[in-house]
Amino acid sequence: MKRFLTAFIFLLLVAPAGFAREQSVLARVTVYWASGGGGSDHWTRRHICSTGARLRAGHCAVDPRRIPYGSKVTLPDATLLAVDTGSAVRSRKAARRSGRTALERNALVVDRFFETKQQALSWARRNPYFMLVRVSPPGFHSSQLPTTAAQSPNSRQRQIPSTPPVTAVSVQERQKLSRFAR
Repeated sequence: MKRFLTAFIFLLLVAPAGFAREQSVLARVTVYWASGGGGSDHWTRRHICSTGARLRAGHCAVDPRRIPYGSKVTLPDATLLAVDTGSAVRSRKAARRSGRTALERNALVVDRFFETKQQALSWARRNPYFMLVRVSPPGFHSSQLPTTAAQSPNSRQRQIPSTPPVTAVSVQERQKLSRFAR
């Protein structure tokens, strides 16, 4: 019986992505752009991503072993579509280098695509390095979540837990971290 229970728990841990649900994860959000320079490569400048789709605003690069292609990655200000990957994203290079705590160093990396360097760096300056992102696997519909709208006054309302606050990093801390990342 003990072996059966152990095997059952193991199978639950490695269940296929078909049973995946929406989840919130800590991510190191970086940026890349198409207009050349250090933030792009030959394929990115031609707007070609690893899945063959044409890169455009609203796309992001992820580690496909952790976040499947076609997933929706929801940031506080936008929802992105996971269509690309890269070696630095898979190795979580940015998180390992700029993370202060073990939780931050083990965070996933999401690389957000922008058309120009100016747009990318502007967004990066306004937002923290690490933030909680919501990942919805392909085929997941938000209508599967419970809602509180249109309930009768006599019924009890269910409260959906809110997302914890985003970890903020000041401009001075970013400048210190950028010196070490070079």
